[in-house]
Amino acid sequence: MSDLQTVHKHITAPFTGTPIMETVSNLHGLRTVIGRWKREGHTIALVPTMGNLHDGHISLLNHAREHADRTIVSIFVNPIQFGKGEDYEKYPSTLAEDKNKLEKYGLDLLFTPNLESLYPGGTDTDTRINVPELSNILCGEFRPGHFSGVATVVAKLLNNAQPDLAFFGEKDYQQLLVIKRMARDLCLPVEIVGLPIVREPDSLAMSSRNAYLAPDERRRAPEIYRTLKAAAAALRKGGKSLEEIEKSAMDRLEQKGFRPEYVSIRRTEDLKLPTAQDTRLSILVAAWLGPARLIDNIKVRLKLTGFKGSE
Repeated sequence: MSDLQTVHKHITAPFTGTPIMETVSNLHGLRTVIGRWKREGHTIALVPTMGNLHDGHISLLNHAREHADRTIVSIFVNPIQFGKGEDYEKYPSTLAEDKNKLEKYGLDLLFTPNLESLYPGGTDTDTRINVPELSNILCGEFRPGHFSGVATVVAKLLNNAQPDLAFFGEKDYQQLLVIKRMARDLCLPVEIVGLPIVREPDSLAMSSRNAYLAPDERRRAPEIYRTLKAAAAALRKGGKSLEEIEKSAMDRLEQKGFRPEYVSIRRTEDLKLPTAQDTRLSILVAAWLGPARLIDNIKVRLKLTGFKGSE
């Protein structure tokens, strides 16, 4: 089975039963529904999103439906994970279309909180959650405070939805590890589940920000995945240092018109720098193409250590 077939296999057919989706927009309504489900003995799965839903989100929902009795999707564009000058104000909002799509795929409850619901004291002096180490590398280096914002809002959603399972995509792999670490460290009774990246037919990882790309940029965008594949092949072949492979990938992206922030080879389990004994690695990339900041990653399993140590 090809890579693209693998990432698409999790998207299943639309729900064929009678739509019964409820929608609530405040914490009291959410807690009322959750309390009823808990009393009835149902297991609950949560899929947090920022809306503008695509097939990657639907894949998460389908998995949630398979593994829990009741499913919740939240749609909330979280301001505290956006830095100064980022795209908070123009982040695409498609709530009506999202509702229709979710109902078609058999969602039980849509939670659409407003800012006051989740940040009753405002966002300037509110309590924040910080996950050390993981939050300050890679994307965290270029987006200070981003992962604190993510961890804070996800903790609020988990605290109020009280799910048994919560599903996240692996495109935002660093985010996934931050959330897993946060849930573990705060002793939250929820299993955080990461699911494979869902890609367009031309291999571009699905993302709401892909809509920012002009037609020519969209045609070039799949080069980010081809660059990852080339870096993975070089890693498996061996003979080059990690720095050489990373630089080659950066140069390739620049030649194709990207403005890369980083290409980095890390240990898959914790995103620390690999040692010569590590065989489970991930290659992660963040690069601008026009107005869109694109991220992607690929996992590499080495049979034996295949790279040279740092120079």
